[in-house]
Amino acid sequence: MEDVVYYNALYDLYGSLLTEKQREYFEDYYFHNLSYAEMADNYDVSRNAMFKQVHIVVEKLKEYEEALQLFKKKKLLLELAEKVSDKKVKETLENIF
Repeated sequence: MEDVVYYNALYDLYGSLLTEKQREYFEDYYFHNLSYAEMADNYDVSRNAMFKQVHIVVEKLKEYEEALQLFKKKKLLLELAEKVSDKKVKETLENIF
C-alpha cells in the first residue's frame, strides 16, 4: 500500500512527462483499479504486455524522481513548514508545491 501512495505522489509530480498511453496505463491500474487482465482486454494485448507496460511507467516515474528529486524536496519543505511558527512563512513553504 505504501508503494501505491508513493507512485501516486510521483505521478502527481511527473505525470505530465509521460506519454498519453503511459498515463492511461497508470491511471487504469492505480486509479481505476483495473487488473492486468482487464487492461489487456481493453487494449487487446496480452496480460504480460500490460504488466510490462505498467512496470515501465513506474520505473520512468522513479527515474524522474531520482533525477529531479521533487518528491524528496516537497517532503523536506513540508517537514520544515511544520517546525515554523510564523504563519506567513509556514503558508509560503506549504504552497511552494
